[in-house]
Amino acid sequence: MIAQWHRLHLQNIYHTYPGDQEDQRFSLGALDLSFSPGELIFIIGGNGSGKSTLAKLLTGLYIPETGQIEFAGQTITDTNREWYRQHFSVVFSDFFLFDRLLGVTQDRLETTAQAFLAKLKLTHKVTIEGDRLSTTALSQGQRKRLALLYAWLEDRPIYLFDEWAADQDPIFREIFYTEFLPELKAQGKTVFVISHDDHYFSVADRVIKLEYGAIEYDKRR
Repeated sequence: MIAQWHRLHLQNIYHTYPGDQEDQRFSLGALDLSFSPGELIFIIGGNGSGKSTLAKLLTGLYIPETGQIEFAGQTITDTNREWYRQHFSVVFSDFFLFDRLLGVTQDRLETTAQAFLAKLKLTHKVTIEGDRLSTTALSQGQRKRLALLYAWLEDRPIYLFDEWAADQDPIFREIFYTEFLPELKAQGKTVFVISHDDHYFSVADRVIKLEYGAIEYDKRR
């Protein structure tokens, strides 16, 4: 069951994992961060700064070695971690597409899916029959647009996009940052965006920069 929530809090979070070589280990933390509904947050930093690790900790895919995550008044443990994950809709850079729109109500399929498919300029490539897509055999940029459709239809309280615009042409990059993200925010969604597109940082309510696994700054507009 999706919860009404007022705060997502990462308290003293620390996570370590092996690097590419045996004598290398990467550590993220310790982090103390709080988030509220309706925030649009950009997570930035260089390669290897810890952005993707933070994303996977936020979404419950990684379990921190120390510290805890609190959400909707509950401390997240093995008992309720799957419940916590259900509050997120995520498009990672290494996303996978199914040919079925799983977990989407018929009402949203009928009223929203076709219109959003047209907005993404994919109606000449893809059709929706019931809860199935006619194809996912598309270019990488088009596949990412389909992943955006999946995320939109899931209608979760929290969204996370990991370098979504990296494979898009300038038109869809503009649409993503100036139309899609503000529309989610207007619906009261909390949105995390991992991005290198500094031209669009101004649309964020908050920019968190990571460097070597630590927070270099956390700026609010």
